[in-house]
Amino acid sequence: QVHLVESGGGSMQTGDSLRLSCAVSGRNISNNCMGWFRQAPGKEREIVAAVNWNSYRTYYPDSVKGRFTISRDNAENVVFLQMNRLKPEDTAKYYCALSRYREVVTSSQLYDDWGQGTQVTVSS
Repeated sequence: QVHLVESGGGSMQTGDSLRLSCAVSGRNISNNCMGWFRQAPGKEREIVAAVNWNSYRTYYPDSVKGRFTISRDNAENVVFLQMNRLKPEDTAKYYCALSRYREVVTSSQLYDDWGQGTQVTVSS
């Protein structure tokens, strides 16, 4: 059974930086696209970053491009999300997800396993 456990969330101020981690157990992630999503109250879940299996390709929506960076350590089975210049609109619960595909995919429906999420709150 695959388990994804996010950590690193917290309460921050505008402009702060935060690094989220996602530890995966039960499966080697070396051949899988990994993604980070977020969901704010009353809003749909949205992707904020994805990285392909070998880290050669990444995806970011315009809302976080230039501020967020996804990375992975396949040897340690861990994925990271570095978030810089945080804004109040980044407030959400952040989820790590594992896809069955190797290359970058952006639809949540193409991700098979999810963590429980970690809360990020940014105040002005």
